[in-house]
Amino acid sequence: MKKISLLFFAALLSMAIISCEKKTDADQQGAETADKNEVVGMHNFTAEDLMSVKRQSDPQLSPDGKYLLYRMGTPDIEANKISNDIYVISLEDKKITQITTDEASEFNARWSPDGKQIAYISTKGDAPQIYVMDFPNGKAKQITKAENGAENMAWSPDGTMFSFTSDVKMHSTVAEKYPQYPKAKVRMYDKIPIRAWDVWEDENRSHLFVIPSTGGDAKDLTVDEPHDTPLKPFGGGEQIAWSPDSKELIYTCKKGEKFAENTNSALYLVSVGGGEAIDLTPELLGYDMNPLYSPDGKWLAFNSMEHNGFESDRHRLMLMNRETKEITELSKTLDQWVGQTVWAADSKSLYFCAEDSGAVHPYQIMVEDGSWKTLAEDAYNYGSGLAASADGTFLIIGRQSMIEPLDFYKLNLADNSVEQITNANEDLMSNINKVKTEERWITSTDGKQVMCWIVYPPNFDPNKKYPMITYCQGGPQSMIGQRFHYRWNYFLMASNDYVVLLPNRRGLPGFGQEWNNAISGDWGGMPMQDILAATDELAKESYVDNDGLCALGASAGGYAAFWLAGNHEGRFKAFISHCGVFNMESMYGSTEELFFPNWENGGPYWEEKNKKFYEEHSAHKFADKWDTPILISTGENDFRVPYTQSLEAFTVAQVKGIDSKILIFPEETHFIAHAQEFIIWSSEFFEFLDKYTKK
Repeated sequence: MKKISLLFFAALLSMAIISCEKKTDADQQGAETADKNEVVGMHNFTAEDLMSVKRQSDPQLSPDGKYLLYRMGTPDIEANKISNDIYVISLEDKKITQITTDEASEFNARWSPDGKQIAYISTKGDAPQIYVMDFPNGKAKQITKAENGAENMAWSPDGTMFSFTSDVKMHSTVAEKYPQYPKAKVRMYDKIPIRAWDVWEDENRSHLFVIPSTGGDAKDLTVDEPHDTPLKPFGGGEQIAWSPDSKELIYTCKKGEKFAENTNSALYLVSVGGGEAIDLTPELLGYDMNPLYSPDGKWLAFNSMEHNGFESDRHRLMLMNRETKEITELSKTLDQWVGQTVWAADSKSLYFCAEDSGAVHPYQIMVEDGSWKTLAEDAYNYGSGLAASADGTFLIIGRQSMIEPLDFYKLNLADNSVEQITNANEDLMSNINKVKTEERWITSTDGKQVMCWIVYPPNFDPNKKYPMITYCQGGPQSMIGQRFHYRWNYFLMASNDYVVLLPNRRGLPGFGQEWNNAISGDWGGMPMQDILAATDELAKESYVDNDGLCALGASAGGYAAFWLAGNHEGRFKAFISHCGVFNMESMYGSTEELFFPNWENGGPYWEEKNKKFYEEHSAHKFADKWDTPILISTGENDFRVPYTQSLEAFTVAQVKGIDSKILIFPEETHFIAHAQEFIIWSSEFFEFLDKYTKK
């Protein structure tokens, strides 16, 4: 249930209702082209279109700054999968070369330090392994033969080694204890957690290895460690770093007691020759992760959260002097979450991306004094990929919006101008009727300002009336921004002739940490009032059909749909909840990360001090007032919000005789990731909404 500027926020408090537009270039283009239905092939965006979008990621700039290496996923709806291959594009003439072409998936591609080779991981064998080839026309050579496969590969700076992670058997199995019963299927545990996101805990732990870059024997640097690096479930290679002299690595790991109840990860230093790891951050109590050595070797930068148990604390950028070991917070004057970060080549500054009022902007921060500046302030999401040139003249950065899939851009540091490098979905998107997005601020019930996005249907006519979707954000601490989402795609919603309201209600980043923290302990309080206030304000518009209002969301947004179903006082005609939290009491005993309800809810439901929270905020406590049609969906492999939450809610609707339907996806997790399942879900989604919101 996942992954923020006080001065900016304070200024907003003095405003009344503001209705100012902030349009991207794409929005303006969309307004100009939206009426061109007569163009051959033009059509509204569909679920099939969304599931056909090519997905680019992981940009890696060559050492000489002439080429960009990246991964691209090409969907195959018929095969119900995405094929991932490695590509290189020349920054000079934009010529694209496809590096891998086989049916296997390739990922984690990296340049050798001299730029003459490319290494990547391929799934072509029994398990993912590291391969190396000369650039541009070499033949791939397999480097690793790890029994359980290789992940999170990185070259050493001197080019002589690779680091990677691989699962290692650390505990005995039930089959080993009871060999006389080989057909028995049993899981046994004597401590929590027993699950992580979508998998059951087993006998394996992810260890850190090194291997010569020419091949040979791999060495386990975390031998006998009963812990994982990187952190599960979403940690990757960014949580491991080579020193500039190639003599040591730093890895991220959580080794404390009460594993399911704390977030106290640390950074550990280990020699490439092995030996005992040194804890570099013993005094820091929350998540510490994502180490980055400065090019000159004098500094170590990393992300840290202050409080143990709070996974959505402010993401601080910390700096360690490697000689004195002194740690300071570099980003202390920036009330936002520091995201993906890279060093400048001269080691005098760092570049990073941070969420900011519905957008994600690139920043530069100086090592000397922590002063910072934004490098681009337009309403785009500049994230999901960041690389700095060795000569210090430009960045490569991913950019996307609600109506534009991610492409890579060159950000020139002399004047902050941007130049598009890739345009992977030009053919597909050129035939789509565009929609317009608008920024609007509304006043909540306590007078505070709430930033909302509004997405209008294609060919929007203000003289017509449209049904309206109120989208409830999940996370709960997750900003609604200019993102081309592959599950909750606002372009797709609007393209089905809905006005889409997206309120950045209390309890999410991008608007200062105080705003982010405001949902903890108050799930059904002011965050829900923000959603209702935004709904009521936009419903005053003449183009909104008040008999066609609906609300929906997933995870914490699914909770909002369940909570609103018992508290909306007749506003909405239909609800949709995907993987929503319904019963906070049963959720406490079935989710796999106990630190989450311990922080958000105050602790266990049986403790007297917490009973008021569960009574006032758990959606199931308001089931007696349910009377509105509801569509519920869930994945059986969702261990974060187990599918039983959706079953409980569906039972309520059925027993009360409410028009309702449940969609259960046996192989999906907290997300619907497969194309055919998504298309079916989308079809049911709009069929259900249309039935109750469109006359």
